[in-house]
Amino acid sequence: METLFTKHRILISQVSMKIVRQLMNTIDWEKQLVSIRGSRGVGKTTLMRQYIRQKYGVNAGEALYCVMDSMYFTNHSLLEVAERFHLMGGKHLFLDEVHKYPTWSKEIKEIIDLWPEMKVTFTGSSLLQILNADADLSRRVLSYDMAGLSFREYLHFYRGLELPSFSLDRILNDADAICRQVCEMCHPQALFEEYLRVGYYPFYDGDEQEYYSRIENVVSFIIDQEMTQFCGVDPAYTRKLKAMLLFLANNVPYDVSIAKLSTYLELNKTTVLSYLASMQKAELLNLLYTDNKSVTKMQKPDKVYLNNPNMLFALGTEKNMGTIRECFVVNQLSARHSVEYGKAQGDFKIDGKITVEVGGKDKTFDQIADIPNSFILADSMEFPVGKKLPIWLVGFLY
Repeated sequence: METLFTKHRILISQVSMKIVRQLMNTIDWEKQLVSIRGSRGVGKTTLMRQYIRQKYGVNAGEALYCVMDSMYFTNHSLLEVAERFHLMGGKHLFLDEVHKYPTWSKEIKEIIDLWPEMKVTFTGSSLLQILNADADLSRRVLSYDMAGLSFREYLHFYRGLELPSFSLDRILNDADAICRQVCEMCHPQALFEEYLRVGYYPFYDGDEQEYYSRIENVVSFIIDQEMTQFCGVDPAYTRKLKAMLLFLANNVPYDVSIAKLSTYLELNKTTVLSYLASMQKAELLNLLYTDNKSVTKMQKPDKVYLNNPNMLFALGTEKNMGTIRECFVVNQLSARHSVEYGKAQGDFKIDGKITVEVGGKDKTFDQIADIPNSFILADSMEFPVGKKLPIWLVGFLY
């Protein structure tokens, strides 16, 4: 147990408190059971360590932080650790990367049954299935999903600019006031172009090639480790999944031809659809349908995008600005809203009622002129012109 206390002290003392993400204040850390899920690399571990340092300080005592793939857990059980921690007066157990511990759900259930006064907070992969775990914790757990940095958060992390987030309604209907507030602090267009290249993951250190290499490593880890563990992907097919992702990176937004993908990957159509769905859950892709309410299992998506623009720069050889813009809009909006493919009526439909067209500064309303509640999100603008809004505004949703 002393080993865990020592590691706790080292790891918590190392975390920087310079910048803390807004999600910190959204999570109800006092609930008995809390989960924080997200893709690898988005900052779950840092957020958890920052909260511990802020609330409990550096030394283990009332709180204990455990990394679940630690060698310590090869010959000690989580239940054993929790029991000893409880006897020593411990109150809050923090479990990082819980999916790397095989019997996590059963033992967490037993912990909160045996010691109901103990709080348990855990992080896990975006693929973590709490509902379908061995012990059903879904009715007890308060779950939060963590995305990568929004454009607003990027400005905070890398430029020291503190700006509030805004609801979609505020962004669409009070864009002029928001733009004035942002433009008083910076020239957002140049910073937005930088964000599209290197702003989504919180590990950019000034070296773009190193950053893209880390993104490739994140993608490989998700496919090789997490998708084989959680999605039943045969390890023999992981190369085909990577080939699919590279194909899509150079062909998105992709009007989906499952037959073409099947031929390219030498897989049957059912397997391709299953892999596409799993890659969306793994936050590698965003799949869009014309009607989210009527989507059925194994239905062909109407459009496929990579999860975020930084992935396009890391994995794709073609840098099409139209694709990059649309990828950004889908990524930022889907973190808080339902996004559908608009087909002939605009590029996207948001929450089933707002139509959005995406383009450059010369984009006109010709395609959506007669559609109520419709807007253009345009590049290379700092201020709105009527219902034509700067595209970077949707980066202020969180």
